[in-house]
Amino acid sequence: MASHSWTLKLTVKDGQRALLTHNGMLTRVLGPGRYRMFDPRRQLAAEIFDIVGTEFPSERYAVIKAARPDLATELFEAVETGGDEIALISLNGRPTHILLPWQQRVFWKLATQVAVERIDISGDPRIAPRHLTMIERKASNVSNVMTETVVENHEVGLLHVDGRFIERLAPGRHAFWAVGRRIEVKRVDLRPQPVEITAQEMLTKDRIALRVTLTALRRVSDPERVTATVPDIDAWLYRLVQFAIREAVAGRTLDEVLSAKAALDAELRDYVRARVVDSGIEVMELGVKDVILPGEIRELVNKVVEAERLARANLIRRQEETAATRSLLNTARLMEENPLLLRLKELESLERLVEKVGRIDLVASDGQGFDALTSLVRLKNPLAT
Repeated sequence: MASHSWTLKLTVKDGQRALLTHNGMLTRVLGPGRYRMFDPRRQLAAEIFDIVGTEFPSERYAVIKAARPDLATELFEAVETGGDEIALISLNGRPTHILLPWQQRVFWKLATQVAVERIDISGDPRIAPRHLTMIERKASNVSNVMTETVVENHEVGLLHVDGRFIERLAPGRHAFWAVGRRIEVKRVDLRPQPVEITAQEMLTKDRIALRVTLTALRRVSDPERVTATVPDIDAWLYRLVQFAIREAVAGRTLDEVLSAKAALDAELRDYVRARVVDSGIEVMELGVKDVILPGEIRELVNKVVEAERLARANLIRRQEETAATRSLLNTARLMEENPLLLRLKELESLERLVEKVGRIDLVASDGQGFDALTSLVRLKNPLAT
């Protein structure tokens, strides 16, 4: 645009419009072309705007609408939202803008198709999938407009609006309008989870210090009740098991703790399950993993165990010797009652003797024969006459 002493010259390109004013008042809108207007008093002024997919200042629009409502309706699309609605604005079919409550935007509509979809957010805060795909994720104010979460297959989502529980969400993707409200989705894992209770130092009934480590396996059975009653599931269960093991160990001696592990585990499970029954948590397993004794106590216990094993070994050895003696006595009685059995025993002894001797020279007198050899190993009954 050029201004000479008598004329005003300007060029309006395609995709532009010029607002011509006379003494500050809008007189006409100039389309594409070259203009030369006689202006000796310099009372004319022109302002050129790009009109393709662009906005127009809201303040200028308000002035034009008041002075020339016909031009305002012809040139612009004004979008204004109320207190309980959000507007999705699409330019030429592409979503480009999101308007929060109590906002206004003005767009040129001469070369751009402006589509507006208004959404009432006073009721259900859930965002429809169709609207979710229309939201421009790169917009700077998206985080202030919506909140989104993904619930996995092994989880359940609990929707809270302004601190109040609304519903349980199934696995999948969920998005909600966050304008004018506080949206919170608590995701609860439904899979069994292990809880390791580290070494707890305590005294037994006979005043012996020891440390016990435990393992618990818990599962959430009622997510709504858990979130309403327990702020931290694992920390709460950890403290509860601590109290249970201290009470159980304090009422037992060291020997009872070491020898009755199954009874101790059962007592711990009953104690904990009775106190979590109304919390929405299920304790599937609970037991003692390790019992750690002080060094001097561990040495004494090892000596006791070693002495017990030695005594048991001696007892077994004595029992075996007694059984062997009893068997020999029974064999001797059989031989005494049965001479033929005694003869067979003599022949077995002779056979074993012959296997170990390479050569035997036997000189027998007349008439003895083979009896001279068998007489060498004959077992004679001293009581026989």
